[in-house]
Amino acid sequence: MIPRYSRPDMVAIWEPSNKFRIWYEIEAHACDAQAALGVIPKAAAKAVREKGDQPYTAARIARIDEIERETHHDVIAFLTELAEQVGDEARFVHQGMTSSDVLDTCLAAQLAQASDLLLADIDKLLAALKKRSLEHKLTPCVGRSHGIHAEPITFGLKLASFYAEFRRNRERLVAARKEIATCAISGAVGTFANIDPAVEAHVAEKIGLAIEPVSTQVIPRDRHAAFFACLGIIASSVERLATEIRHLQRTEVGEASEYFAKGQKGSSAMPHKRNPILTENLTGLARIVRMAVVPALENITLWHERDISHSSVERMIGPDATITLDFALNRLAGVVDKLVVHPDAMQKNLDQLGGLTFSQQVLLALTQAGMSREDAYAAVQRNAMDVWDGKGNFLDLLSEDKKVGKFLTLAILKGLFDIDAHTKHVDTIFKRVFGES
Repeated sequence: MIPRYSRPDMVAIWEPSNKFRIWYEIEAHACDAQAALGVIPKAAAKAVREKGDQPYTAARIARIDEIERETHHDVIAFLTELAEQVGDEARFVHQGMTSSDVLDTCLAAQLAQASDLLLADIDKLLAALKKRSLEHKLTPCVGRSHGIHAEPITFGLKLASFYAEFRRNRERLVAARKEIATCAISGAVGTFANIDPAVEAHVAEKIGLAIEPVSTQVIPRDRHAAFFACLGIIASSVERLATEIRHLQRTEVGEASEYFAKGQKGSSAMPHKRNPILTENLTGLARIVRMAVVPALENITLWHERDISHSSVERMIGPDATITLDFALNRLAGVVDKLVVHPDAMQKNLDQLGGLTFSQQVLLALTQAGMSREDAYAAVQRNAMDVWDGKGNFLDLLSEDKKVGKFLTLAILKGLFDIDAHTKHVDTIFKRVFGES
């Protein structure tokens, strides 16, 4: 990803220095296990540790790249450069292993590292959502369905729904991390013909991964597909919240808006503009993350025990999807934390339709008073349509309707236009979402 949408810690996971470091640890741990089994001399394993355990500097990386330009094989280039550091004992490195043992185990480790950063990002977003939700627990606003005013809710409830969604996303990511974090050191076509399964178990423990129960020559790609699908779901949740904020910031709505910093400019042509640029940006970034899902699904199908049709895809979507989502989650947490909320505008919009948002309460009261549901619906809708057409206030029109008056007095009607009826269970919902705290 370009630096504009990247954060250093996530970028570092995908840097060559980290990748080669993981490759080295895989090989070194494998040597330790092989030495313990008596397959290679203990002196060789010791030499790999003493001579090869050096930082992967720009010079070492450049040397690996130089070798790869000749060999056209990245793992062989890595092993050749390692041999230059270790010396003659390097002939015992990579005993019974195949390139995928290194590549797939490394990718699993990198995705696990990326998951840990993403989980921290979600925690930051959850904290911001909880704080703002509790702050506006009873701030009334209109709920909308199909983009049209429906019934009153509170802004805190709106945010609580996003909190619950991202908490589910966190649980999904924990499960996806567990599923992706497997180690395969099983050799060509995965039969352990030339390497003991104990080596795999040792490397897995040291790298912090689980053992892949059955690999072919690669770790099965359904694991990767599930991981990237999870990232795609999280990205869609990011977009849902970003889209909600964008709608609320529309001039005609004006219920909430992104923080506009001193000195910030909204338009090169129109000095008055205060645009929702951060949430618009998040909408676009979500598309980039979701873009990885279909290729990851297509990577499941490989020829026989392996091919490399998945490789080029993963070299791109691994960094791009995780770096982008890391940036997006962090940006969204900042947007929520600094979100400017306009309760007066919320109340103004709530009152905009002259009481129509209480239509269901009137409908139910009429049926409970003895009117058939069909007649009650017709009476309420008839008066509601007159309000839409600008012919009066809903309560006034209902009070003048003789059919309605046969069942409901004016005092009863007035009591139905009470927002408390729509907020009476807010505490119950909040306890479900946030617990007793």
